[in-house]
Amino acid sequence: MMRILIIDDEEKLTAVLERMLQREGYEVRVATSGEEGLDMLAAENFDVVLCDMRMPSLSGLDVLRKAKRMSPGTDFVMMTAYADTRSAVDCMKEGALDYLIKPFPIDELKILLGRIAETRQLREENVRLRELAEQHCSIENIVFTSKQMQSVIARARKVASATSSVLLLGESGTGKELLAKAIHLMSPRAQKPLVVVNCGAIPETLLESELFGHTRGSFTGAIESRKGMFETADGGTIFLDEIGDLPLHLQVKLLRVLQEGEIQRIGENIPRKVDVRVIAATNQNLEHLVATGSFRRDLYYRLNVIPISIPPLRERREDIPPLIDHFIRKYTPAGEHKKLSPEALSLLLSYDYPGNVRELENAIEHAVVLSEGELIRVEDLPLQIQHAEWREMVYRSSSADEMKLEDIEKQAILNALEKTNYNYTRAAAHLGITRRTLGYRIKKYGLESVIAERSHRHTPRPSPTE
Repeated sequence: MMRILIIDDEEKLTAVLERMLQREGYEVRVATSGEEGLDMLAAENFDVVLCDMRMPSLSGLDVLRKAKRMSPGTDFVMMTAYADTRSAVDCMKEGALDYLIKPFPIDELKILLGRIAETRQLREENVRLRELAEQHCSIENIVFTSKQMQSVIARARKVASATSSVLLLGESGTGKELLAKAIHLMSPRAQKPLVVVNCGAIPETLLESELFGHTRGSFTGAIESRKGMFETADGGTIFLDEIGDLPLHLQVKLLRVLQEGEIQRIGENIPRKVDVRVIAATNQNLEHLVATGSFRRDLYYRLNVIPISIPPLRERREDIPPLIDHFIRKYTPAGEHKKLSPEALSLLLSYDYPGNVRELENAIEHAVVLSEGELIRVEDLPLQIQHAEWREMVYRSSSADEMKLEDIEKQAILNALEKTNYNYTRAAAHLGITRRTLGYRIKKYGLESVIAERSHRHTPRPSPTE
């Protein structure tokens, strides 16, 4: 429960407030002068101070200014008579959270303190989450040994302290978002927000409002004004993933942010200043998009101030072993130990990973979950890694972008069963897995009814003469 300090020379008022707040469960201390209040703030920790504006010797504003230097995490609420509201507003400019006009209803104070408690709880939770994020997203936690990644990390360290735009280039799954977070955490903006936006995942009809905000009534459904992600990121960094998918009319607004440092909400005529560093990322060839007219040339130049290209995993195979070890540790339950059989390790090292690090992580998680005992065997790996026929299907689907990995596995199972006349043992051998694993995957993907129907059609019918 919060600790509250009341600073007021009106002893009757402080006595009433003290009793009421103690009944609400707060821990309360009272000071009858500004000097006494400052002494108590220097000696003890308080969450909230209720401070009168007019007191002998030290005014509430004097107390606030001195207290904020010695106890910056304490929230101040000023109490004032009606004629002193201008002074109360001055106090808010100096860092006070709110003010109450005497005489005020007790319920008004209760509501205000409840709101402060919620805000402080959120603030503490945000600090905890930030510390947790820094542990996992710092540059030191990016796993690599290759010279290519050493160059990438060295470049990221150099640009972190700048304010220039950064453009991260690389295939899907190479770790562009992780690198963007690491750059932010190394920058002077690390204590400010990092806002992540996937430009390809938000419907175009909503994207402008999400990025730049809107005013109440500016469109159907806008029942209240709302700030966008650029305003949320003010003072910090915004990471625009899949920047190549940003519609042309929003590219103009993004260009204005980069050139003028200002945004304009939907339905608003007055621009708002924002201080945001932009890190963008794409797996597309932006120069080709510029040539075809689907991406603005001036925006491309503004974003491409500091390009960083992340190589695909197949071009830095020396990073695969440490990544495998990292992901095995990550997904193995506490108290257990897992290791790869030589055959499974050989397959993992020879696979080309069209999905890059993300695909490798998914493969290890898959294997850890399916493996029985300490050893991870070949049959515990995803099918596209186990069997050459599956690999070809993955490459074809990856280049055409027409099938999900789950769909590829389903199709390979059905193809193998059809080739072996729906003999489960022979189909499993054809796929390079055990019959038990084949049965598990058939059940996992809900293929029983499809197989039953196809095998029924496949069964030869007796001829009329038989």
